[in-house]
Amino acid sequence: MKKITLLFALLLCTLGFSQNLITNGDFENGSTGWSGNSANAVTEGGNTYNAANVAIAGNPWDANLSYVLSIPAQGAAYKLTFKAWSDTSRPLIAGIGLNQDPWTNTTQTVTLTTEPQVFVLNLTANFASTTSRIIFDMGNATGFVGIDNVVLEAVTTTCNNGVQDGDETGIDCGGSCTACLVTPLVHAPMPPARPTADVVSIYGDAYTNINFDNFDAGWCGGAATTEVLIDGNKTLQKNTGVSCQGIDFSTHRQNLTDFTYLHFDFYVTDTDLVGDVFSVKLVNFNGTDKEQSALEVTINGGTTPQLVANQWVSVDVPITALGGIITNNLARNDVAQIGITTAKVDHVWYDNIYLHKNTTLGTTQFEKSNVKMYPNPVKNMLTIDANSTIKKVSVYNVLGQEVLSRTPKSNSTTVQTSALQKGVYIVKTDIDGKVSTTKIIKE
Repeated sequence: MKKITLLFALLLCTLGFSQNLITNGDFENGSTGWSGNSANAVTEGGNTYNAANVAIAGNPWDANLSYVLSIPAQGAAYKLTFKAWSDTSRPLIAGIGLNQDPWTNTTQTVTLTTEPQVFVLNLTANFASTTSRIIFDMGNATGFVGIDNVVLEAVTTTCNNGVQDGDETGIDCGGSCTACLVTPLVHAPMPPARPTADVVSIYGDAYTNINFDNFDAGWCGGAATTEVLIDGNKTLQKNTGVSCQGIDFSTHRQNLTDFTYLHFDFYVTDTDLVGDVFSVKLVNFNGTDKEQSALEVTINGGTTPQLVANQWVSVDVPITALGGIITNNLARNDVAQIGITTAKVDHVWYDNIYLHKNTTLGTTQFEKSNVKMYPNPVKNMLTIDANSTIKKVSVYNVLGQEVLSRTPKSNSTTVQTSALQKGVYIVKTDIDGKVSTTKIIKE
């Protein structure tokens, strides 16, 4: 009985300790995991710590010690504990922040003395990224700085416990917590039917998209977007803390000289639009292995169309002459990459990125690709009929995960749905190059 009681007590003690999010906070493995020009692990008297000596005062970040790690959620609470000392009285800036542009951070300034002190900083992340960091900036004053026993712990509060409590208006948001995210209730406007040869689609369900080498190349650090469903339609949602998306198709380059219009839709829910920018850039390699020129379309609060909040902004502009929102260079004979910049925009969704020749299908042509699905709601078997060849059928759940896929290559097909769980699904059909989506209910 004593053994069982002791085991239970040890278990409780173990559960009572928070987990250190870094693995070399005591520097016993040297500078492993640490970076910055002030990373310098030294051993004295059997103890290892980081030692830096600032000879000339300048910007705080001129002398830096960092530890890169993931901070996945904006608004999450953390406790940063460390021991530090100096050979004089001097400041040290410590905290957490992004390890890439725009370098958002939350920090505090402590005063070091010649006696080692243990500092405990309570911090709330105003950012989120897989490439975040612990920050020690010490370049704004001269003198020695010793740092040891660094611990970063996630702190559970009413704002991150996974339930709606306190004065929250949603789960872990609203009230005294971070404001709840406002999301679009309807999807972007559906593009018109166009001849297949007159469209080059980068992203969207209306047309067949081109092939990519890397749809999210991490140009600004970390994954730029997450694909979500809005009103049954796939849409890209910007990830917090990342200001651009790089789309690379350098082995599938496009000659877009004859495509005279660029289109994209976006939806912003920021309350402060000052300085917000949404731009799409076509990167032209011109037969080389790197950028030679670029054509950029930039939308902000003073352009036409204008960046406005809480509505879909549809940009469909001719790219045959420079001026207004069209800048840089019109050459697009060898486009290998596309860059999307969302500078200072915190919450944005975008869809339907494509180039076209400003042509549309007539009513007769459009009817050839009409598709019928029945029954809906469906139990065991979904029938799909079209007036043209059905190249592919894909079924997605509400999380955007593909759960069924067929390539019938005929005008009619059936899809076995008995194995699907009850709920709402999206059926995507590719009929002679025209892509359409339909919502179905599985009973």
